[in-house]
Amino acid sequence: MTRRFSNNAERGSTTAELSIVALVFFMLIVGVIEFGRLLYTHNALTDATRRGARYAVLHGAGKDACVANVVIYGEANTDQASVTCDPIGGAQPLISGLTDKNIKVTYEGADLDNDPSTPPTLYGMNLGTATVRIGGSDDVPNYQFTLSIPLFQQTFNMPTYSTTLTSESAGTKPDDL
Repeated sequence: MTRRFSNNAERGSTTAELSIVALVFFMLIVGVIEFGRLLYTHNALTDATRRGARYAVLHGAGKDACVANVVIYGEANTDQASVTCDPIGGAQPLISGLTDKNIKVTYEGADLDNDPSTPPTLYGMNLGTATVRIGGSDDVPNYQFTLSIPLFQQTFNMPTYSTTLTSESAGTKPDDL
């Protein structure tokens, strides 16, 4: 006589095991993607300050709105004919969530006589530096990044990003400005 064994006690265990393994696997995949997005955002913020500082030293002081728009949208996506370099219609920020409130532009004159008791010369062509900073103070908040991993969502401050470049004329005669 042949005996048949029933697997009723183990019915559905394969499905439960698959769901646990799938959850861990997909969390791992999404985690890798999210950390890739975090690295991209870090590199993009670093590049944005470089792009803004380069624009600032080439175009001189007093163009803070233009510098901020170049940092946010990129020079190719801004209207260079307008006073504030407004974004071209339909232009999207290069880094989602980055606004002009996160950006600070500082121009410093050059100390031509190397005497700390006298004020530095005014900023101008080949004189002084321009600094573009994202975050770093109460009036300029750091960029907020949201890490969106299932069951583990967290928003945190990115570090302060800053680039300082020396003013230059890039072939433009100061008389032409």
